[in-house]
Amino acid sequence: MLSINLTGKIAFIAGIGDDQGYGWAIAKALANAGATILIGTWTPMMKIFTTALENGKFDESRQLIDGSLMQIAKIYPLDAAFDSPEDVPTDILENKRYKDVIGYTIAEVAATVAKDYGKIDILVHSLANGPEVHKSLLETSRRGYLAAISASAYSFISLLKHFGPNMNSGGATLSLTYLASEKAIPGYGGGMSSAKAALESDTRTLAWEAGRKWNIRVNTISAGALRSRAAKAIGFIDDMINYSTANAPITKDLEACEIGNAAAFLLSPLAIAITGTLVYVDNGMHCMGIAMDSPAFKK
Repeated sequence: MLSINLTGKIAFIAGIGDDQGYGWAIAKALANAGATILIGTWTPMMKIFTTALENGKFDESRQLIDGSLMQIAKIYPLDAAFDSPEDVPTDILENKRYKDVIGYTIAEVAATVAKDYGKIDILVHSLANGPEVHKSLLETSRRGYLAAISASAYSFISLLKHFGPNMNSGGATLSLTYLASEKAIPGYGGGMSSAKAALESDTRTLAWEAGRKWNIRVNTISAGALRSRAAKAIGFIDDMINYSTANAPITKDLEACEIGNAAAFLLSPLAIAITGTLVYVDNGMHCMGIAMDSPAFKK
């Protein structure tokens, strides 16, 4: 029987802060396939996440196919807005949520992971942030726009730049994007649609560069709407889910595990010839050109 076997592989997933989002679902799918799981958590969330984990808050969602609990080998504080210690401004250094934390920039985390585990096999980018996401693009400031690009797109370039040299040949990377990169989605503002478009374009270029330099594959998944903590912060996730249910070819709620399963495939040797590719996992919403629940179609 054909199966995904990642036994002996080491995976670093950047951007997990709870057990609700796609990052967690991907980690769980990789763990089900036998991979060792390392997690990078946003520095201000580190204590909250680790405390919840230690207190058993995530035990139910940690359960794997064999009945055991997903084990996280190590959790690293990570702020992907900063490439190296020299990039961290004074106000962040002195912030109480950062002050006692050491080594949370991308370069430092990559070096620490290499010291702890040697070379890894899988790198997952599950990071996105737009400080002005509630603003329309016309109302977005330059600072807000660039912040969205930095946190949501350039962070993947930087992660691959720093982790790439310490990844095994034949390794694979994955990021997460959204349909707003290519279609107008009012409400998904602050430059986030632009950041996702950049991320998709970078996927193709990085597939060439990382493929030739380190023999590493680079793909991205365009995931549909999910009631994750991050999505709820945008404010209209329920409307987007209802819209998808009414108009997508497959009329069901999307489940995080479906993205996790697709990710496990793309990150496994089964997908050895797939790189530079965007894979839609959205119940087919991306292929629709009209809204079937529009009043225009009602008789």
